[in-house]
Amino acid sequence: MESLQIPYKNTGYFSKIILDYLAQKETIQPFYNRFPSIDNFEAQIQEKGASYSSESRKILANALEQQYVGLKTSVLTQEHINTLVLPNTFTITTGHQLNLFSGPLYFLYKIISVINLCKSLKEKYPKQNFVPVYWMASEDHDFEEIQYFNSKGKKISWKREASGAVGRLSTEGLDAVFEQFSSQLNFGKNAEELREIFKKAYLKNENLTDASRYLVNALFGEYGLVVIDGDDKELKALFKPYALQELEAQTSFKNVSETNLKLEKEGYKIQVNPREVNLFYIGDQFRERILKKEGVFQVNETSLQFNSPLEVLKSTENSTDVISGNALLRPLYQEVILPNLCYVGGGGELAYWMQLKTTFKAFKVPFPMLLLRNSALLVTEKQQQKARKLQVDFTDFFLTQNELISKKVKERSQINFDFESKRNQLITTFKELELLAAKTDKSFVGAVKAQEVKQLKGLKHLEKRLLKAEKKQMYDLVTRIELLQNELFPNQTLEERQRNFSDYYESYGKPFIDKLFAVLDPLEMQFSVVFLKN
Repeated sequence: MESLQIPYKNTGYFSKIILDYLAQKETIQPFYNRFPSIDNFEAQIQEKGASYSSESRKILANALEQQYVGLKTSVLTQEHINTLVLPNTFTITTGHQLNLFSGPLYFLYKIISVINLCKSLKEKYPKQNFVPVYWMASEDHDFEEIQYFNSKGKKISWKREASGAVGRLSTEGLDAVFEQFSSQLNFGKNAEELREIFKKAYLKNENLTDASRYLVNALFGEYGLVVIDGDDKELKALFKPYALQELEAQTSFKNVSETNLKLEKEGYKIQVNPREVNLFYIGDQFRERILKKEGVFQVNETSLQFNSPLEVLKSTENSTDVISGNALLRPLYQEVILPNLCYVGGGGELAYWMQLKTTFKAFKVPFPMLLLRNSALLVTEKQQQKARKLQVDFTDFFLTQNELISKKVKERSQINFDFESKRNQLITTFKELELLAAKTDKSFVGAVKAQEVKQLKGLKHLEKRLLKAEKKQMYDLVTRIELLQNELFPNQTLEERQRNFSDYYESYGKPFIDKLFAVLDPLEMQFSVVFLKN
């Protein structure tokens, strides 16, 4: 068995809004356009095709050609860039921060989901072309979130001061990071490949955008992935009319605020709260919010100010790349410049996309389909052997540690742990006593209920004490189960959020990535447990 599929609802790691979305519940349906079933893409293709101009296609293809100058491109990636000018070509997109050396493991799952979805769509709709796109979040300014990655349980950090758009940061100082990373690797073939990728990405390129593009292209270029940098003057020129509308009418603030109220009414958590103006101004080593105060537009923490929306944009006529959308308008910018059908992202990302449907409608831009990226738990052969010896199913490892230990101890115990039937007997007995008390003296009902609570509490206490005693008797079993679960779920969370791909690449090399392509199907919409072989 190469993999095991588990419903997301059975993992305990996904939010109410995502579980309701996957179940297509009525409460969440107003917040998305079309559910990402293979058949629903036909209508999305028609809608996007009717709204995306040939001129935009030419600008996009030309911008990508310029961004790829100097980078060795695979035949398939070049074909994909070339086909973007055709009216029957569409994109499937995912995005990610410019985390050092890709950051958490789910970076791979995002991109694999996009590439595999494009393959499935091509089989279903052979007359169309589908291009997998990775959007670099080069304009983000949260350096603290991207300056490190974990390797073999240790945090490897790029120690420096930084401000402004992270994609524009110089790679100076990353030689020290390379030395730290390299020292943790062995001297096998796969380890040398990792060293070479890191060196060519981060020590041969001058800024973080170019370094990240090289890294992603090195890992996924052969699969035809197209990497795009939104921090581009020509592409931002396409966004100018939408930026003007945002400045003039605060469109996103009004629509997202209304949507947030509706989401909260249905019991969903809000991911992002809108600002009056959801645009940033990028300057030399800064990226600051544009504020509107008494009709005047000011750039936060600077002396820049403008008397009208047109004046803001006029100041950028020779440098249109200084306007940048925040988390709520970056998706709109993406959909304006790409012939995109579907955004593939994690649970948190899809939750904030669902805040945006009416905003897209107000800007007259088609709202894309939203697909939850693949999630996976990777299990080595050694871990598989340990689980078999412990007689623990991998579905059980998704229980909390206390639940898991209690379950296995009860299964192995020679003592009958059927406290549930005892509880039910007590409840039945006290119901009879309540009826009796009500017939004799109603003032006794309260005393009966109080005694019921006391007895049930005492029974629960006895159960806990008995279970604790059994755990002591099975100390070795308990310890081994705890250790294995901690290996699989570092820090009691999904490993995809903790580990870097290099931990597995060092052991398995490129066949590791090929294995993920073979077993991860984004349209299955289930959590995957992937069994690795030596």
